[in-house]
Amino acid sequence: MKNKKNKKIKFKLGNNLMVWVMIVVASFYLVQLMPNSLSTKEINYNQYRDYLLNGEIYQIQYGQDEKIVFWLKGDENGLNKFWTGLDKSEKEDWLKYNVNNIEIKPKDGLSLMDIIFNLAPWVIIILFWFFMMRRMQGGGGGQGGIFNFVKSKAKMISPENSKTSFDDVAGCEEAKIELQEIVQFLKQPKKYLSIGAKIPRGALLLGSPGTGKTLLARAVSGEAQVPFFTISGAEFVEMFVGVGASRVRDLFTQAKKFAPSIIFVDEIDAVGRHRGSGMGGGHDEREQTLNQILVEMDGFDNRDHVILLAATNRPDVLDKALLRPGRFDRQIVVDAPTLEGREAILKIHTRKIPLAKDVKLIDIARGCPGLVGADLENLVNEAALLTARKNKKTVSMLEFEEAKDKVMMGVERKSMILTDHEKKITAYHEAGHALIAHYTKNADPVHKVTIIPRGMALGITAQLPEHDMHNYSKSYLLAKIDVLMGGRSAEKLIFKDTSSGASNDIEVATNIARSMVCEWGMSEKIGPIKFGKKDSEMFLGRETSGSKDYGHEISRTIDQEIKEFVFNAEKNADQLLKKRESELHNLAKALLDYETIDSNQLPKVLKGESLDIVIDDSKVENKDSLKKRKRRTTSTKN
Repeated sequence: MKNKKNKKIKFKLGNNLMVWVMIVVASFYLVQLMPNSLSTKEINYNQYRDYLLNGEIYQIQYGQDEKIVFWLKGDENGLNKFWTGLDKSEKEDWLKYNVNNIEIKPKDGLSLMDIIFNLAPWVIIILFWFFMMRRMQGGGGGQGGIFNFVKSKAKMISPENSKTSFDDVAGCEEAKIELQEIVQFLKQPKKYLSIGAKIPRGALLLGSPGTGKTLLARAVSGEAQVPFFTISGAEFVEMFVGVGASRVRDLFTQAKKFAPSIIFVDEIDAVGRHRGSGMGGGHDEREQTLNQILVEMDGFDNRDHVILLAATNRPDVLDKALLRPGRFDRQIVVDAPTLEGREAILKIHTRKIPLAKDVKLIDIARGCPGLVGADLENLVNEAALLTARKNKKTVSMLEFEEAKDKVMMGVERKSMILTDHEKKITAYHEAGHALIAHYTKNADPVHKVTIIPRGMALGITAQLPEHDMHNYSKSYLLAKIDVLMGGRSAEKLIFKDTSSGASNDIEVATNIARSMVCEWGMSEKIGPIKFGKKDSEMFLGRETSGSKDYGHEISRTIDQEIKEFVFNAEKNADQLLKKRESELHNLAKALLDYETIDSNQLPKVLKGESLDIVIDDSKVENKDSLKKRKRRTTSTKN
């Protein structure tokens, strides 16, 4: 640690010294170039001769450059210097004018000042170039030195420092099994080579962000106890042509020196995109880097004992040459964890967290469908922060519930002040969603309804599926659209008007209906046909446009079917809310009183029963916050 600090200090001093040298040299040079009335003045030869004959000169210098430099009497400090060219006609006998004890001396060779003055521009250029190269590479020493510009930026983790194992990874058991073979090969390569087996040269980890791809790669290194070279795909590409390819060569050379070893390239899609998709054509720096990666992977030998791991969440943009057998032989999917996987992940992240006796991780995992490993880690950390904020020693279920709401629904916007009318509209809007979800068959159960602004929403109706879903039926999607239109229907029923609060509901409902018609074959009029070809801009890395592969008649039918799905959903919501208007009023009134209603309280509220809120020591803070929120609500006169 001390050595690192000393290196940093030395580097800073070196940089500062270089800057000051450049400033001093440049300043001197500029001073020399500045016009100055007290500097050397040029006069013609006749004027010089008049000065000489009149005895006004006290010193003369001459040199091989055929120039005469002289000073006048009365200028003892020598500030006024004059020069003139030597007249060729008097070159031989000009000394005859030497009268009145004028000191005449030959001019010496170049002075120190002359040398500095002549070399100053080159010194400035060299220092500036050296300084900029150092800055571009992040400083001196190691990989930042000027001569290490094309060296790999990969960070090497030695086996002694690699403490991550498969025990630290949960929720992706299938991926762990696939990677076990790689670990066994790195531990016992002779076992596989003796029977002629070829180990996969590379494994590509696919999955959504936060599913644990990078953690899995580190676990492979920790289990195998081999050097681990990690680098991001973006670190290969620089503005200078050929640098990326050079860094690839250097990376593979280093890995082979420390074999058996693992190379891990995170976000490989930054450099492994389809060739020909960039703006530079075949001469694009990114493509040259990719070509070098392909060459190096082909150069692998069974004797090298080097495994290439890579991770991406965009496998669709990768070049096909990268995915063929012999390069990335295995594509391992790291999917979102199941219920059991989420519980296992929570157990890992709560190892060092003091938990209260009421905490049940299985219940927390059940209430977090769709969350990945990174989300669950954040949830545990938020719960711990809330506990510390309350000066409590153990994390209870209350903190986990609050943290879950924060992660899944957004942060409470406590500073946002709603008028009574706005709050009333929000209450009926969310009550409409909740009521439709509660009574609609195939809809997800209501988890919580709140009119406390969270994130970008003024209120939220949170639904949680009873189990993890990977496939959606038509009845489920129609029920989902019904729930989405419930808020707008409630506004129409109560206020005889609609607000902009339903904009996101309408957008989501329309998108679901369009997918049902154009992609999932759920329209009886259209049938099981997919319409709409998506065009992708690989350079941008996302879908930017869609082209029509159908005529005007089909387009008209598609629009009609989408409209029918959404309009029928609104009609269903209108009918149900009108039928249960009293329950709608009960729920909206409860939301105005309590601001948040959970799934256990919902049946009581719909029946018109009052809620007995028991305040204990652990929930005093909630009572205070409730009073504060009620005081923040203001009324306006229309």
